[in-house]
Amino acid sequence: MNKYLLYCILFLFTVQMIHSQENGVVAFDLPVRNSLKFNRHVLNPTFSFVREQNKYISFTNKRQWLQFDNAPQTFLFGYSGRFRENIGMGLSLFQQDYGVQTTFGGVLNFAYNVSLSRESNLTFGLNLGAYQSGINEGSVIINEPDPSLQNIPKHFMLTINPGINYGTGFFDFGFSVNNLVSYNFNNSKLIEENPAQGLQAHIMYTGYMNSRGFFDESKFSSLFRSEFRKGETIFSGLAMLTIPRGLWGQIGYNSLYGASVGLGINISEQIAIEYNYEQSLGDLVEFGSSHEVTLAYRFKNQRFNYSGDDDEKSVFTSSRKVRRVLASKNPTKKTGSATPGRLKSRKVNLEENDNSVAEEEQEIIDNTNSQEDKANLEEEKRKAEEAAKLEAERIAQEEANRIKAEAEARIKAEKEQQEKQRAEALKRKQEAEAKARQDAKLKAEAEAKARMEEVKRKAEAAARLEAERIKTEAEEKARLEAERLQTEKDALEKAKRDEEEAVSKLEEQTIEENNLSDPELDKETINEINNLNQIAENSVNLQHMLLDRLSNKVNIKQQDLDDLKEENDLSEQGIYVAPKPFKSISAENAEIESIKIEIDKVIEEQDIKIQELEAVLIKRKGKKRDKLDPLSASYLKTIEALKAERLKTIRLKEDLIEELKTIKEATEVERKRRIKRAAYQNQQDRYVKDRATLERIRKFTEPSLVPLQEEDFDFGEEQSNSIKIIKDVSNEENGFYMVIAVHDSEEKRDEFLRKAVASGETNINFFFDVNSNKYFIYYDKFNNIEAAQKTLESKGTKPYNSKMSIVKIEN
Repeated sequence: MNKYLLYCILFLFTVQMIHSQENGVVAFDLPVRNSLKFNRHVLNPTFSFVREQNKYISFTNKRQWLQFDNAPQTFLFGYSGRFRENIGMGLSLFQQDYGVQTTFGGVLNFAYNVSLSRESNLTFGLNLGAYQSGINEGSVIINEPDPSLQNIPKHFMLTINPGINYGTGFFDFGFSVNNLVSYNFNNSKLIEENPAQGLQAHIMYTGYMNSRGFFDESKFSSLFRSEFRKGETIFSGLAMLTIPRGLWGQIGYNSLYGASVGLGINISEQIAIEYNYEQSLGDLVEFGSSHEVTLAYRFKNQRFNYSGDDDEKSVFTSSRKVRRVLASKNPTKKTGSATPGRLKSRKVNLEENDNSVAEEEQEIIDNTNSQEDKANLEEEKRKAEEAAKLEAERIAQEEANRIKAEAEARIKAEKEQQEKQRAEALKRKQEAEAKARQDAKLKAEAEAKARMEEVKRKAEAAARLEAERIKTEAEEKARLEAERLQTEKDALEKAKRDEEEAVSKLEEQTIEENNLSDPELDKETINEINNLNQIAENSVNLQHMLLDRLSNKVNIKQQDLDDLKEENDLSEQGIYVAPKPFKSISAENAEIESIKIEIDKVIEEQDIKIQELEAVLIKRKGKKRDKLDPLSASYLKTIEALKAERLKTIRLKEDLIEELKTIKEATEVERKRRIKRAAYQNQQDRYVKDRATLERIRKFTEPSLVPLQEEDFDFGEEQSNSIKIIKDVSNEENGFYMVIAVHDSEEKRDEFLRKAVASGETNINFFFDVNSNKYFIYYDKFNNIEAAQKTLESKGTKPYNSKMSIVKIEN
């Protein structure tokens, strides 16, 4: 039970420490609070300058509450200190691990000092922090994959911490604002409720101890801070004593985190190590202890007026050398200048040493009773002074050599650091460019895919609507045509019945008349009547045969139309239909025209025959006025039959021709429908194939080792200086395109694309114009003519830009 209670308390205070890590967002709060020696700019942005004389490179590791598994841990690498007479700067990289939560980022510091008088100054500072927080999937231990972990976002944050400090001879007063502005780049919003936002005020005292012995010239520093956050106030204090022998100790107290104690030593005059121990108190007493270790390298400066020139040595340096310097009557001045406090301390020490030596000499002289002893003492004094002078000169020379070596080492280190920073900046730039190219490529692929889907959807919808319209029109036309044909058929049948009734009545009347007059006809009359009947029968049979042939052709045309319509309907539904056997449409149409000509010829011959029979009938009636003449009746019967058959033939022919015309129009509609669908499919296939070729060229073309020249490029068709307008370009938006080449073959197009990519142009693209059957290659597009003209004027000296022109697409 106690174990679970401890875990609950740990969770609650960890939430307070990392400030509401909701959705992976972590407030900026580095746990650097136990040291007044290193990483001071994290405490306050002005501390990279205030009371600072040197520059440090440091690496810090802090582990909190070690009695818990996956305890909070912080890694901090920093480079900060005094860079100019009135400028301090710093750069730190950090990583914080809170269980599976990881934060990685950096802090950029800048401090600027304004001198107000000889003993007072004002310093302004700013910390700019950038970091990314999220789940460290490598620290998550699970038995089965958890898809929810993939949905936890990472957040990239930017925070601003300003500060100000007013300094006097021994005291400093100032304040800073922690997390004044926190901006989340993932959702492009400012964080309004930030628990780590607060106002921090401080008072700092710095002084030196004037005593003899081990603590001589020791530096004492103390810092008192108050941090006012929303809902809580934190008080803290730190005190540090620095001994010139290369040793320092510090103690501190924080009302939230507890008490701390630390110890540091200089392994050499440049390398130092520091350890701090922190014990939780109060509400966090159950959390146990925290440990902080720092390894640092000092770049010593001896050329700044403000702040102290702390002469720190290594704990492993021989103390004999130090005593010699302090005992010298004429100590040499160091190249770097010190503060008035330090100068006064050194002057007092030298005066005390000189007075001590004088008193000892006077005591010896007073106790000497002989002149010889006095001479010996004078000689020894002279020799001692000469030896001290030589020793001082030697020490001064050594000090000058040391200062020169340190200056050369500092210059070399700064140069190496600058080279390293340039290399890192170049690497970051290359990585950013590579990422930008990859993002642009993915974006282009997504846009192309979306355009293809949109075009396909619109085309399918348009085809579906067109098919429905054509189907409705065809059905309506077929219905009207069927009604018309049925009406004509009924009319023809009625006319045929009337005609048959009339002929039958005429025959009966003729037979009756013949029976009434003369039942016995001569052989010549009978032969003439039979001949007329045979003529009429032959003419009718020929007309029926030709009309049957024409009707058969009409039926074939109708069947072809029905098959074509069915094929189109099934094709729109995605059903494949086997193609029909090939037949010559022109031959079929020629045969229909031939039949129509034969029918016209028969009708013309009937007209001639009817005219001849009417002439014979008129002539016979003039000779023989007998109304019951059988031969005249036969002539009249034949004439009436030929006329009726001629009228019937003309009507049937017109009906069949009209039906052929209707079938031809419907067939043309269906053919256009099939051609339109085939053209749409061909264009989409071409577009998909072209996109795949372009992506393959972009992905697999290596950069050219030898810079390509203008003559290495084939620009294809020469373009004019005027703006060319192209309409109805599928899968492309309206706008002004910066075209650099025009080709009519895929081989030349692909060759130009490869050379452009090899020259570094990864945004190369092209579109196809169906009207000219040509490929237009471009790499930039604008929505207005002004931007396009500006780009054309500043096209530069790139070899593939020499033939650049503007092409406008209007869809």
